Amino acid sequence: MSIQIVGPEVEGLLRWDRMTEALEAGHRMPRAEIGDTFLYSGANTLLSRSAWIEGMGLAVKSATVFPGNRARDLPTVNGAVNLYSDTTGEMEALVDFGIVTKWKTAGDSLLSARKLARADSRVILLVGAGAVAHSMVQAYGSAFPGAQFIVWNRTASGASQFAASVPGMTMTSDLEGAVRAADIIATATMSHEPLIKGEWLSPGTHLDLIGAYTPAMREVDDVALKRARIFVDSRATVLDHIGELKGPLERGVISRDDVVADFYDMAGGAYARRSASEITIAKNGGGAHLDLMTARYVLEAWRAR
Repeated sequence: MSIQIVGPEVEGLLRWDRMTEALEAGHRMPRAEIGDTFLYSGANTLLSRSAWIEGMGLAVKSATVFPGNRARDLPTVNGAVNLYSDTTGEMEALVDFGIVTKWKTAGDSLLSARKLARADSRVILLVGAGAVAHSMVQAYGSAFPGAQFIVWNRTASGASQFAASVPGMTMTSDLEGAVRAADIIATATMSHEPLIKGEWLSPGTHLDLIGAYTPAMREVDDVALKRARIFVDSRATVLDHIGELKGPLERGVISRDDVVADFYDMAGGAYARRSASEITIAKNGGGAHLDLMTARYVLEAWRAR
């Protein structure tokens, strides 16, 4: 079997609606077997994520996260995605890490927003001005045409540069005011302390929580969790692993029963908004099975070119 090498040139063949369709279809297949390993050295992380879905194949994604690379003008996240045949176990493709990460991460939150955000959502607040936030402009823009984007960032210069790069986007220094006015909020930070307070949330708001990925990280407070209906992309990769829910669960702020659904519950209709006034929270944990689904979608798009 010849190994396909799929690089950044594939991006022009990808579409956000098809990305979310691929994720939804993947969750109608047998439940994934997942193995995650995290290694830490100070602020740096090595994470290796593997997944196997019967009928789809196997994937191994290894990534390094070095926050200090910002000061070196280098990418903070680096890695590779290996895709294997479900039939023979042979390697089928080496898929560009950045493409898989971008489309998996934004596609995950876009799928949640398509299920949980109000269809008439028009004001979208991005908390954080990094690469993920840039991807979310593209992703949300595909599903909510004409939406107004607002960005808040810890440093005003970062928000200003981001806003200048997106036609019609505005920046704000008033996080509370922006949260109160937003229909959709996406948090994409590396915060270890909650940035979003539950008391700020207006009825009908949808939050996509993207940034936290370790047990020590959080982006919203306990009040937000208690006010909202909570959804996750995967109970298996979020509840006992990511601080956003791990800590509140351990302290009894919320219970496992308060997590309404994950993506495997979509087929039964449980992953859905019930009313225009409820607050919804979706935690994007980004498990390896999502990398597998994304890598498979990317490879199929490349083969069909």
